Amino acid sequence: MSGEPRLGDVFGELLRDAYAVHTGIGPRPLVGGRLPRPVIEIIERDDGLVNGAPAAHYLDGPEHWQPYDHRAVDRTRGATLDVGVGGGRIALLLQERGIPVTGLDTSPGALRVSRHRGVRDLVLGTVDEHVADGRRYDTFLLLGNNLGLFEGRERAPAFLAALAALARPGAQVIAHGTDPYGTTDPVHTGYHERNRRRGRLGGQLRLRLRYRELGTEWFDYLVCSAEELAELVRGTPWQLTDVDDRDAPYYLATLRLRGR
Repeated sequence: MSGEPRLGDVFGELLRDAYAVHTGIGPRPLVGGRLPRPVIEIIERDDGLVNGAPAAHYLDGPEHWQPYDHRAVDRTRGATLDVGVGGGRIALLLQERGIPVTGLDTSPGALRVSRHRGVRDLVLGTVDEHVADGRRYDTFLLLGNNLGLFEGRERAPAFLAALAALARPGAQVIAHGTDPYGTTDPVHTGYHERNRRRGRLGGQLRLRLRYRELGTEWFDYLVCSAEELAELVRGTPWQLTDVDDRDAPYYLATLRLRGR
């Protein structure tokens, strides 16, 4: 007994259980042997901060979405790669609208849930790995705050290069981000300052996910301002063409592939 979580498919396991609670299909986690237990995703930050969030929102239908999700879907066109498809909520609506969509995720369990819910085209892997498959897309969706997959200054250029290698001429990226700097909470402002002293972006998070006895490896996840995003995109194959911040501090960023 090390006191450390066992490494595993945290996201897949919690999605499986959330889906079981939502539908009654499959074994459900129980409280006291009778009542379904709410499925909570635990997010642990490297300074010791721990947050929990209900996992049910990964399965929400459009009637429960935030306005920026609807605006993102309305801007989607052509062959689409839903990066971090999760439980398939975005991909399912795109399918209903007749938009060809591929769901990409690194979690085998998440892909099983998406497939069971009806998402037809699913790929296991990262954007870098998917380049070798020879597929090409007109739209890349990074929703559910998945602008965080940029990770930081070191990873962002390679991530954007992989998207460009998967892109058709004139392709777009639609990404959901959150500006982290509106808070006055010293737990967060202190973390921002700690990051800057270490040469990192203020909102660059070092996290691991936990669920029951499972945990992930530690990983970077970026929460940045639109101004920081513009700096990260500069010099890449992409151009930041629009920032929709009507739901501030949340925003939708649109990147377009430069002419080639």
